[in-house]
Amino acid sequence: MRLKNVLCFIYLCLGIVFTGFSQDSEKILFTVNGTPTYASEFVRVFNKNLDLVQDESQKNVEEYLKLFIHYKLKLAEAKRLKYNEDADYKKELEGYKKQLAKNFILDTEVTEELVNEAYYRLNNEVNANHVLIRLNKNATSKDSLAAYNTLLKLRDDIKSDGFDAVKKAVHNGTSVFAESLGYFSALKMVYEFENVAYNTPEGEVSKPFTTRFGYHIVQVLDKRKARGEVTVGHIMIKNDETKVNEIYKRIQQGEEFESLAKQYSEDPSSSVSGGRLKPFSSGDLSSTRFEDVAFNLKSNGDISEPIRSEYGWHIIKLYDKSGTPPLKDLRNELISRIKRDSRSQLINTSRLESLKSRYTINEDNVDLSYFKSILTNDFLNKKWELPSDFKADTPFLKIENRAFNTGDFGDYLLRHQYLNQTEKKLSSIVEQAYNSFLEKALFSYQEDNLINENKEYANIIEEYRDGILLFNLMETEIWNAAKNDSLGLKAYYNTHKSKYVTGETIDAIVASSANKRTIKTVAKRLKDELSVAEIKNELNTKETVNVTFTTGDLEIEHQALPKKLKIAEGVSKIYKHNDAYVVVKINSASESKLKSFEECKGQVISDFQVQKEKEWLKDLASTYTIKVDEDVLKEVKTTLKSENN
Repeated sequence: MRLKNVLCFIYLCLGIVFTGFSQDSEKILFTVNGTPTYASEFVRVFNKNLDLVQDESQKNVEEYLKLFIHYKLKLAEAKRLKYNEDADYKKELEGYKKQLAKNFILDTEVTEELVNEAYYRLNNEVNANHVLIRLNKNATSKDSLAAYNTLLKLRDDIKSDGFDAVKKAVHNGTSVFAESLGYFSALKMVYEFENVAYNTPEGEVSKPFTTRFGYHIVQVLDKRKARGEVTVGHIMIKNDETKVNEIYKRIQQGEEFESLAKQYSEDPSSSVSGGRLKPFSSGDLSSTRFEDVAFNLKSNGDISEPIRSEYGWHIIKLYDKSGTPPLKDLRNELISRIKRDSRSQLINTSRLESLKSRYTINEDNVDLSYFKSILTNDFLNKKWELPSDFKADTPFLKIENRAFNTGDFGDYLLRHQYLNQTEKKLSSIVEQAYNSFLEKALFSYQEDNLINENKEYANIIEEYRDGILLFNLMETEIWNAAKNDSLGLKAYYNTHKSKYVTGETIDAIVASSANKRTIKTVAKRLKDELSVAEIKNELNTKETVNVTFTTGDLEIEHQALPKKLKIAEGVSKIYKHNDAYVVVKINSASESKLKSFEECKGQVISDFQVQKEKEWLKDLASTYTIKVDEDVLKEVKTTLKSENN
């Protein structure tokens, strides 16, 4: 089971998250078999989730109390069935603790510096070329020196002959890359590369430097303020240039962009909203062409000519341009991205130094000379073993009250030999391994002790301890039980067949025009059995598009069809739809029909699970004794009313 499933379950299924609190002298709101739930807990949970709950009924105190009691009932049942003693549950909780700990052990001072640096660079873009000579991790010092010297020469060549000449001479796409990168900002490149690019003056070529890919030089062509964010709408037609040009002419003739997007755009995610897209910045989309056209529109309301991208044809309308969002709005996202970026090593280094000064470390028994004496060249070939007379229980290292013996470091050395070793000197390998061992031991100790050092962390662990417990309970007792109950599923399907029917479809020709007189003419021509091509030839010209058609098998909910369309073969009456006039010729209609059990099995399982949970909760409510203190509930209502008004 993945942790994200647990998180989704707690938020979506329960809608509640607990926080730590003192229960001393608290008023009890209700009990489940004598186990109390305190008024302060309920008030805190209700207020914390008030803005998250989308079901308006759950914003009512009485309804939310029912949900809360259901949660406590499930928790009591999980403990009765001893789900909290399950080995997998304990293992998963430990995994979550380690994952969560990462959010609490960052070096905040270094992180703040990196966040500020990244934010500055997000506001300032660099346009650069680069040359890369690829080297693997095991490259010899001779190979590295050769790459360095080659790039020194290419640096001079770029200055004298220009980048294009160097690219033509050396680029082979395998071991040597000479590329124009265009404009980029923070977190688009590896950190070492980004640093050099931002610290090299415009018009200059950097000295050779290394990243994990090999040796580089960077030629900085230009630096500019970032373009910020842009909000646009688009009408997308995948493969029909004629159709997109027809739509563009209709816009030029005065028809509303948004109405035409609703009728014709083949981007389902935006057509329903008139083509409007979410705001984006440079590099956010997988189409430089689309981005450039969008950012080059000058004024709100400007509309581009049809342009082609990797995805089809587009007409783009500008709604808004804005700068980079404020740092406070981007902080959490930047921290998350920095943690995944190579610059996170700076955080680890600072964290390590902090832990060394915080914890008592006893290295009196650390004897690296012994390990240097037993290490052989077999280590470099991944064949080394500890000697037969190795004493594993000798004291070695101590961090606070946690002791490590020589066996711990010996086992670490055994595993360490399988790493890619760039160092060939055995004594240096031992020293590097010990530094790594100490670092991991300190980090591990901090994570394990965090529950005693950080109250917020301890509270969240308590929250998710119950959340994972209930997820396991629901998965076994309800979700899997319902899914595997073949007789119950069939019975539910037979009882609720009206829920499982296909939508009605029609084979139709849909004509749309901004002019009612034009659409009347179209209706007549359709009745006279003229083809779409013949009607277009009559009513459209190269300069003017008066009517646009949508044809084929369409579901009755299709965006081109009027909501009140009467489904009958023949030519319909004229409808006003999406700010245009529409007439529909229906060639044939297919009525809705019952889906077979196999066709809708997934939905049946989901519906059956919901019913099974409701019945299960009724059984729990009759099994456990639930007592609500009505006087305390009145106080809770008064408190919540005053806090939320």
